[in-house]
Amino acid sequence: MRCWFETLNEALESENLIEYWDCANAPINYGETRSWSNPYDHDSKHGKYISIYRAEDGRYERPIHYEQYYR
Repeated sequence: MRCWFETLNEALESENLIEYWDCANAPINYGETRSWSNPYDHDSKHGKYISIYRAEDGRYERPIHYEQYYR
């Protein structure tokens, strides 16, 4: 299992999260961790919390994600 990726798309695809990234978002800066919540996943009461880190050398770490429950 790879932990580092050259592009944001590769990193998001590694965890099947590409559909959760809004292309209108600002780019992730070097040394930045970007986290966001997606309120609902496929019309259910479950959403996702996603966090991804971009290292100083420009590579992206494998995203961390988990389901959230919304009432």
